[in-house]
Amino acid sequence: MRAADYPYPPDEFDAAAAGGPQGVHRRPRSTWGRWWPFVLVLVLVPVLAYGAVTFLTGRDPGGADNPPAADPSSSAGPTPSADPSESADPTPVETPAEETAPPADLARSVEVLNATSTSGLASGAKAKLDAAGFTGVTSGNFPGTNPATSVVYYPTPEDATTAAAVASALGIAAVEEAAENAPDGIVAVLAADYTP
Repeated sequence: MRAADYPYPPDEFDAAAAGGPQGVHRRPRSTWGRWWPFVLVLVLVPVLAYGAVTFLTGRDPGGADNPPAADPSSSAGPTPSADPSESADPTPVETPAEETAPPADLARSVEVLNATSTSGLASGAKAKLDAAGFTGVTSGNFPGTNPATSVVYYPTPEDATTAAAVASALGIAAVEEAAENAPDGIVAVLAADYTP
């Protein structure tokens, strides 16, 4: 566009543009003015990142939810030996296998004795044991002094599991090893506390 084609009248800005350098009204920036954006980014970005991670993970920044660090001295791995004469590859130590209790012997003879004046109590308990799978169950009346609580007697330690199964089937808490009270097998004595 030529000056003759310019539709507006000339003013003071047209005179300044024609005469000298342009943009001299801007002052040069100070050193701080040039560096403060970089310092702001270096400080603000890590703070915001830490805050975002803490918020998103939902953890306490103090570490209350963090599990304690494992103590390296209590690790299960082998510790190095100070004695060079010892082997670097220790032989594994065999641990004894846990002994499991033998299963209940359902064919073992079990005698159920009624030590109360309630008739039919022993035969009802016999029916419970029959239903539980015991095959050698007999019932009768207790000939001795009536005990205070119901009890299951067994003669040898090998009969402990079977006696516990009898007690469980009848709901009796007391189980005792007493060969004098159960010489030929397991004896369940039903006292006044027995609930049929």
